[in-house]
Amino acid sequence: MDLLRSLGSAAASSILQKSGLTLPFSLGDKVASFEGKTIWSLHDATKRDDGSQVSVFVFDANAPGKRSVLPLAKNALKKLRTTRHPDVLKFIDVVETETTVHIVTERVQPLSKALSSWQSKSAKEREEWLIWGLHRVVVALAFLNDACQSTHGNLRVDSIFISPSGEWKLGGFDLLSSPKDDAAVLYTMGGLVPDGNAIASPEVKSGGWSALKAADPAAGDSYALGLLLHSVFNHNSPPPTTIFPPHAPPVPSSRGAIPPSIFPSFKRLLNPNPKTRFTAKGFLDLGMGQVLGDGSGFFANNGLFKICAGLEGFPLASDGEKQALLRTLKESAASFPVEFASYKVLPSLLSSLEHGGASAAQVLPLVLQLGKNLSPSEYSDLLVAPVVKLYASPDRGTRMALLESLPEYADKLDNKTVTDKLWPNLQTGFGDTVAVIREATVRSILLIVPKLSERVLNNDLLRHLAKTQTDSEPSIRTNTCILLGRIAPSLGYNTKRKVLVPAFTRSLKDTFVHARVAGLMALMATQECYEIEELATKVIPAMSFCLLDKEKLVRDQAFKAMEVFMKAVEAHAATMPETAIVPDQGLSSPSPGPLNSVGLANSAAGAAGALAGWAMTSLTKKLAPTDLQSGIGGGAVPVPSQTNGTGDTLAPPGAFTSAPSFSQSSPSTTSTSTSKGMKLGGNRTGSLVDELAAEATPVIHAPGAWDDEDDGDLIDVNADAGDWSEFSKAPGAPELEAVHDPDAWGDMLDSSSKPASPTPPPPAAAMPNLSSFAPAPRKPTASPAKTKPKPPSTPQPKTAPSLAPPVQQQSRSSSVPTLSQSSSGSRAASPARAPKTTEGWDDSDSAWKGEDSTAASTSGAAPTTPLSAMSKEEKAAEMARRREERKQRIAQLKEQKKKG
Repeated sequence: MDLLRSLGSAAASSILQKSGLTLPFSLGDKVASFEGKTIWSLHDATKRDDGSQVSVFVFDANAPGKRSVLPLAKNALKKLRTTRHPDVLKFIDVVETETTVHIVTERVQPLSKALSSWQSKSAKEREEWLIWGLHRVVVALAFLNDACQSTHGNLRVDSIFISPSGEWKLGGFDLLSSPKDDAAVLYTMGGLVPDGNAIASPEVKSGGWSALKAADPAAGDSYALGLLLHSVFNHNSPPPTTIFPPHAPPVPSSRGAIPPSIFPSFKRLLNPNPKTRFTAKGFLDLGMGQVLGDGSGFFANNGLFKICAGLEGFPLASDGEKQALLRTLKESAASFPVEFASYKVLPSLLSSLEHGGASAAQVLPLVLQLGKNLSPSEYSDLLVAPVVKLYASPDRGTRMALLESLPEYADKLDNKTVTDKLWPNLQTGFGDTVAVIREATVRSILLIVPKLSERVLNNDLLRHLAKTQTDSEPSIRTNTCILLGRIAPSLGYNTKRKVLVPAFTRSLKDTFVHARVAGLMALMATQECYEIEELATKVIPAMSFCLLDKEKLVRDQAFKAMEVFMKAVEAHAATMPETAIVPDQGLSSPSPGPLNSVGLANSAAGAAGALAGWAMTSLTKKLAPTDLQSGIGGGAVPVPSQTNGTGDTLAPPGAFTSAPSFSQSSPSTTSTSTSKGMKLGGNRTGSLVDELAAEATPVIHAPGAWDDEDDGDLIDVNADAGDWSEFSKAPGAPELEAVHDPDAWGDMLDSSSKPASPTPPPPAAAMPNLSSFAPAPRKPTASPAKTKPKPPSTPQPKTAPSLAPPVQQQSRSSSVPTLSQSSSGSRAASPARAPKTTEGWDDSDSAWKGEDSTAASTSGAAPTTPLSAMSKEEKAAEMARRREERKQRIAQLKEQKKKG
């Protein structure tokens, strides 16, 4: 890689020389504090290809006084390009011409600038930072002296730089030379560097720079290291007096801020005799505690040094060592240099998380704590990108730590990162087999909802929430409902209308109490998301059953929700018009009558009375007076009514000339016979019933009135027990609404509209009076319990005209409704009450219509005597004849059904 960089640099230099192309970086501001202290000018710069920040050391031989030191610039480029060490300034690129040299390195700043900023720190923090930095410099210097067998020759504050991570980097390779190199510049041009003699050792001052060629390569650098210690600990102080002849050893009073543990080594480094002078390697070994001596271990006991050493070996450390390091980091993180915490500790911890070398639950909170000092741009580059990448880890501990810490970095995430990088991995948590992961995933969604795209929010997310709402864990179902309520304003209009009410209604039916409460609260919180019609038609009906929930907590919340919704509905209803009906031209709309005059009903009885009054008022206002006197059929010419002696209205002559039939058609069928029906009038009908009941009582109680037949009932209910199942099998069978009529005898009173018997009517002299055949008043009774029907073989005589109790008809099909109330067995078993089963039903009906017409015409030709004019014997004979006719008709209908 270095060879490629070298070739690229050479190629770039050649191109620049021949074609004058622009530099591969953009030069920024010049670092003013570094100007004039070396042969170089330092610029901040940015690479054009990737936009990374770099530093550029610029040398221009055309500048005044720079032509003579061009070989030093060339030597610095050569040595820096070929020397690779973690504590040496990192070389990146170079652009070189005949008179200029541009060396591109990692972004750094001069140590002199950093020393000025650290003066405001506490003495302990500054001392710890300086010792840690010196350790990095001594390591690099020992590498050059021992491994490279070279002398730096220019070790001073201006040759040391601070990297973005706060680490000290050794540079200033202008004089770096090896005694074995014939082209070494140190021994001939050492005095050309600015202030080079200020750091020269006593042997150099007495014998020149060439004296270093015969000495140990570390001898000259060791003396310069002693002077460096004095410069960094006693910044802005004059050099120690020991540099002047006779080079007396430093006294404790001249120590200044140099730590006591380092001062003995400081004196040994400034030994004027190069043969007994302490070397950089010896100083390093003493500081690491590898050798015993005064102040041994000052490097090894440094807090920053321990942390760096622990981070470097963190993946291979034991669990106990990891726990100790993490505990140290957490306790001393606030005292770390910002650069050190952000660019040294933070990347090391993120790397350990990525490769699974640490517990995410412990490391991630520490990572986020250290990242608080980063700028927004640095936070995105240094922390967000690695953290988002961790969501792809299959480790559940890492995922759980990421979800729990999401509130600390969610606001730093941009929309594109959330949608494209975080969401694809985050959504896998909805289907995790561990319930804790599923719940944490649901709770984390609220933090990133504003950053999700419309497609993800209204489609992908809702599909996952639909599943979590049916999760086996109650807490997950409850949190899902809460989440839906909180993200509802962010959903699309159509999505709100389709999703919210069904989702919250599902929560209202949850077995978990708090899930039901959450559903009610979510409905209240999302009230603004519903149209007023939705509140009235969907929300209120969907939640009304919670008013009677078994848990008081749910009931209380339901009443509060209902109050809120009803206030909204009432407020809207107050703005609506009184009616939306447009009256026809020339006709006045009916007045609601009592409802408007009296007001709203406050009780059930009041409501029933007001409703009945309103209905009758409307009918009387819609129908003309002449229509009130016409038959229900409406097609016949009105016939004048007759009255009896009491003034009650009676049926017209000929209305009961034919025998009344119980086998009537369905309630929706209206006869077109010319016979007249009962007149529309409530009170008059009741008077007629009372009169007929009074006249019929002696006949019914007469001995043998009902005993002359095999069965006492008009129609044997038990003989037709199997007929309902056949009707229930008929397709499209209508409901048996007629069976709910409590007056089973009412059909007989309206028999003038029923089909007439096919048997010709008897002479007028033999016709019994129907007025004596009126049933006794029926008392309302509750529906009795189910009883088994009795067989028809043992008829029971009737001793009184009492109403038969309701009979529960057995059926072979569960689809046939149960007859809860019926006044007689004949009405329950009448084929007219059953739905049509075959086409023959229509034929029979038409035949009945023809017979009705025949009977009507016959009655018109030969009027018969009414029952009221008959004697008791004639009435009994007429009733016996009619019972026989009904039996024959029932048998005939059954035969038709069997054939069909």
